[in-house]
Amino acid sequence: MTARRSRRALVRPHVVTGGRAHPSRNIFDLVTLVAGTGRAAAGLTPEKRRIAALCRDGALSVAEIAAHLALPISVTKVLVSDLVDSGHLSPRVPGPADEPSKIEILQEVLDGLRARL
Repeated sequence: MTARRSRRALVRPHVVTGGRAHPSRNIFDLVTLVAGTGRAAAGLTPEKRRIAALCRDGALSVAEIAAHLALPISVTKVLVSDLVDSGHLSPRVPGPADEPSKIEILQEVLDGLRARL
């Protein structure tokens, strides 16, 4: 590990989030998708500009964004929340219509059990 990388790991999460540990919106989990809105990224921090650029061409999950930036999920959630608040990102939270019904889940379990017998 280089000296630059170890120094970055010591202070970066606290500095990147401005000392905040929690996002302003509590709607983000690992698979929440966010997409860019096309708003100009002028005045954003380098990390926020990078997130806006990553999401410009399509939706990415919070976990994917964290992996691209090599930041902890908690830090990524704070940054994504800030970008949603400023109008640079739009969340795509799955609604009840996107969830499988109980019958579909039971059918999949039954099919899986039958396949193992």
